[in-house]
Amino acid sequence: MSVTRLPIAKAITLGLRDAMRADDKVLLMGEDIGTLGGVFRVTDGLLAEFGPQRVVDTPLSEASIVGAAVGLAFRGYRSVLEIQFDGFVFPAYNQITTQVAKMHNRTQGRVRMPLVIRIPHGGGIGAVEHHSESPEALFVHTAGLRVVAPATAQDAYWMTRQAIESDDPVIMLEPKRRYWEKGDVDPDRRPELGLHDAVVRRPGRDATLLAWGPSVPLVMQAAEMAEAEGIDLEVIDARSLSPLDMPTITASVQRTGRLVVVHEAPVFGGLGGEIAARVTEECFYHLESPVLRVGGYHLPYPPARMEHAYLPDVDRVLDAVDRALDA
Repeated sequence: MSVTRLPIAKAITLGLRDAMRADDKVLLMGEDIGTLGGVFRVTDGLLAEFGPQRVVDTPLSEASIVGAAVGLAFRGYRSVLEIQFDGFVFPAYNQITTQVAKMHNRTQGRVRMPLVIRIPHGGGIGAVEHHSESPEALFVHTAGLRVVAPATAQDAYWMTRQAIESDDPVIMLEPKRRYWEKGDVDPDRRPELGLHDAVVRRPGRDATLLAWGPSVPLVMQAAEMAEAEGIDLEVIDARSLSPLDMPTITASVQRTGRLVVVHEAPVFGGLGGEIAARVTEECFYHLESPVLRVGGYHLPYPPARMEHAYLPDVDRVLDAVDRALDA
């Protein structure tokens, strides 16, 4: 198959299809993923190809979906679970943090948990409450879980394949408001990047912007606008949130001397705080200004007509860049 242009959602579909063709132990579970094809149509067509034994429409019970996958992992299956929206993952939070995350360690390595939990992530779609959360800090804080966040169609395809191949449980945060943004996908060329490698999306010299998932296109736009004013910004797509690829991040900060971390989750208690602390520890003598964070406010996610004021935008990113350069 040659390079093809796909929306992120359909790149994930292709990744799931190819993984299921390659390994008959891969199965899908979730609410409305079969006949409907999922609320975002990510699993569309897979029931017809693989049948109801491998594309399982489940009851409306996130805890049961995850609990069933734990049992299937004991029998050698690689389950891929769909949580319809990020705000619906919390009924399964107990299963994820007390069973999925700990089973490998609890059994002294005798039992592996090769399952993937796909979660549409972030806001920006004009939805009601519980549909636009950014819970990455909760999962990153839980040892035993791997957490990744693709931002491009190529990454959506390959990170789906790599996550399914992993013997560890992977939380895959999918940028729901970017689902229909297209990009080139080459299923025949395995990428040089591993599942947990960050990547420099745009080289620059004056400051580093670090983001993941739905915020990556935002910081790329900010960097392009800054360039018009003579400011040369480097952009890093973290891709993996646990583990973090700190060598790529610190190498960039050592070149530019400044870092602005951008994410949709609230700044208070967010992953940006951990990154700021690590960069301060490891790059203290290279920093020209404090590490700054741009994110959501410490508020319940607002109604749809107010989310534009809650989510980071280009103006807030560039304001932080100005403060970093003026420090």
